[in-house]
Amino acid sequence: MRSPRRARRYVFALGALSMVMCGASRSRAPVAVGAPGAPASVAIPPVVAASADASAPGEAPSSRQGAMESAIDAAVADAIASQELPGAVVVIGRHDRVVFRRAYGFREVVPDRVAMTTDTVFDLASLTKPIATATSIMALVERGALGLDDLLVKYVPECNRAGERAITLRHLLLHVSGLPADTPKGDFAHGRAEALRRICNVTLRGLPGATSMYSDLGFILLEEVVRRVTSRELPAFAGDTIFGPLGMRDTGFMPSDALKQRAAWTEFVDGVWRVGVVHDPRAYLLGGVAGHAGLFSTGDDLALYARALLGGGEVDGKRILSAQTVAAMIAPYDLPGSIRALGWNVTSPWRGQGLSPTAIGHFGFTGTALWIDPDKDLFVVVLTNRVHPDGKGDSKPLVVRINTAAARALGPEVGRVDVCPDPAAAPSGVRSGIDVLRDEGFERLRGKRVGLITNASGKARDGTSTVDLLLGAPGVTLVALFTPEHGLDASGSGKIADGRDVRTGLPVYSLYGETFAPSAESLAGIDTLVFDIQDVGTRFFTYGSTMRRAMVTARDHGLRFMVLDRPDPIDGIDVAGPVAVPAGGSFVNYHSLPIRHGLTLGELATLLNADDHLGVALSIVTMRGWRRGSYGDETGLPWVNPSPNLRSVAEALLYPALGLLEATNLSVGRGTDAPFERVGAPWIDGAALADALAADALPGVAFAPDVFTPQTDRYAGQSCSGVRVVVGDRPRFEPVRTGLAIARELRRLYPRAWEFAKVDRLLVHPDVMKALDSGLPLDAAVGTYRAELAAFITKREKYLLYGEACASPVR
Repeated sequence: MRSPRRARRYVFALGALSMVMCGASRSRAPVAVGAPGAPASVAIPPVVAASADASAPGEAPSSRQGAMESAIDAAVADAIASQELPGAVVVIGRHDRVVFRRAYGFREVVPDRVAMTTDTVFDLASLTKPIATATSIMALVERGALGLDDLLVKYVPECNRAGERAITLRHLLLHVSGLPADTPKGDFAHGRAEALRRICNVTLRGLPGATSMYSDLGFILLEEVVRRVTSRELPAFAGDTIFGPLGMRDTGFMPSDALKQRAAWTEFVDGVWRVGVVHDPRAYLLGGVAGHAGLFSTGDDLALYARALLGGGEVDGKRILSAQTVAAMIAPYDLPGSIRALGWNVTSPWRGQGLSPTAIGHFGFTGTALWIDPDKDLFVVVLTNRVHPDGKGDSKPLVVRINTAAARALGPEVGRVDVCPDPAAAPSGVRSGIDVLRDEGFERLRGKRVGLITNASGKARDGTSTVDLLLGAPGVTLVALFTPEHGLDASGSGKIADGRDVRTGLPVYSLYGETFAPSAESLAGIDTLVFDIQDVGTRFFTYGSTMRRAMVTARDHGLRFMVLDRPDPIDGIDVAGPVAVPAGGSFVNYHSLPIRHGLTLGELATLLNADDHLGVALSIVTMRGWRRGSYGDETGLPWVNPSPNLRSVAEALLYPALGLLEATNLSVGRGTDAPFERVGAPWIDGAALADALAADALPGVAFAPDVFTPQTDRYAGQSCSGVRVVVGDRPRFEPVRTGLAIARELRRLYPRAWEFAKVDRLLVHPDVMKALDSGLPLDAAVGTYRAELAAFITKREKYLLYGEACASPVR
């Protein structure tokens, strides 16, 4: 509920908001408007409102586009009526065109009334940080003039106190330097050199890299880095590197007198109205130029900049950054208390609904905002002078409404698509990522040359393979196939060789053979890697590791990486097991994940991109209709074995329990008709093991003595005694706890025969190993990782694409 609006010293008349649409005159008679300090009535010229629709030439705007326009008109009208701001310019578009462009209200209301126009020049305030300063830093990184992990003191040796010595340029860009937000304004009244000295002597609020704190000071220091590396002032360097090449003619610091004539007014300060003069007090004291504020621009110019980022650094044939540099700049970082990109926000309570998880944006104190969503190929510019005339306006609610309207109308549907479900109410009509991509007419891949990472599990709901669908997709060129462990048909074992698909003639490159990531040669002619494989929700199943390595390769080669998402077949709610510490070079222990992570591969990719700072241009085609509590056989999607020994959802659910043990000298049923449903060895007494496990009273599961003879794999041709594991109640069954219980009993019963130490190859947790080795109760073993698992569950919530985080017991 909105709180009552405070009294304001002026009024707006909404009747004055007449519009002129492109190609059609809608001029109306001037409307009389009254306000204190001005004539009782004044003629107001029509407000210019130009727009372009997203349809092809000659086509009528889509119904969604029309709904967006109406929603934005209503949102701005409400903001003006409630006196949140005097006027606004809104520009929305894609990488190749503007689809919406309108001006509303007034750029000045006191002492006179001047209508807002689409070419109004705005004080961008903190948008200076990403657009001028961060982009300049990234251009210098690309040129090899500096490195993101260079220490600040390398360039600004004045900042050589104990704490400041550890600050890197990356820390400054991410607002994790430990620097406070600002220092007293008086610190800036004695010139730039004295201001820098005082900034360098400020007390840090936390250790660099360990504390998130939005800081103007960090970007003032980054401006100084640009100055010292280039021997040029920021306005000149940014002008030649960014604004000039893009044709941003109205963008820069300290606007000319001609630009001031079109500038939006801000506040009355020291007896003078600020118009075309920087509003930020510290930037003002520094002469109008600072790394944190001072940039002026228009909606049209910001649209050029946004289109350049969406275009991988290029717009209309003009390039300012490479695609790799842009991907690195906009990639999310999982930081203490926030997610940011280099110079940009990612998470914000004011971003609106429907933007993708990797959308980047920033706000300016004066009432400006820019959001860029590469996954939806969408940008939104909202420029207001909400501080005019008395500094009491608020533009953020308007930005939320406009972002939401644009996200719903333009581009594919992304972001969270469901609410936290009732596990008992599983749907039967789930559409996986490839189904959604087909429903959209493959628009997200139009014009792309694709390398597809897949296997037999890559199928649409009707059983058509993703390979065939992409081969027949309009405007899509499928160049090559890549396969994970077990090969293209998901039935192989051991290392898989490269080859050629007999049916399609496409080359097939193995990512589980001589190499575990695509080679440069295999990527020839490819601009997008698409990943479509069914995962099983367990950390040490190798497909997540294959995906991560392919993501790194995509980043290194400037490729886009798209995940066609699929359900977690053992449900997306339950999270269990110790959180591994990744081992260097390990293929299975590739990230700090619990054994059962409760994530889809799309969610996992989003987490990996942010947590490991991969910097890949990531796109997720989310499912429709999936609820987190559903098991794979409750979705209506066909079950295709993702590997030769996981032949059902039941076996996938048991995999976190028995797969945990298979690095040891046990058979887990490979080579029998029930892999991962039994465990045994020639030296085990099955009845004794079954009795011991029954005494543990594990929920939802029973153990029956079993004798079996594997035909292949470990103990092939030998009779093995052990137990058959029977799940009777899925919701109550705890696979990881069950695996730990089996390990505990085997360690107690067979301390010499069983290779207990090898459990840690997949468990990767010394404290749990010690608890099992000592025969401690299961609750004690679980207690060794309870806190770290709870922390992971909290972090995981930020990356869920399907509804709000569901409560998950720590198991």
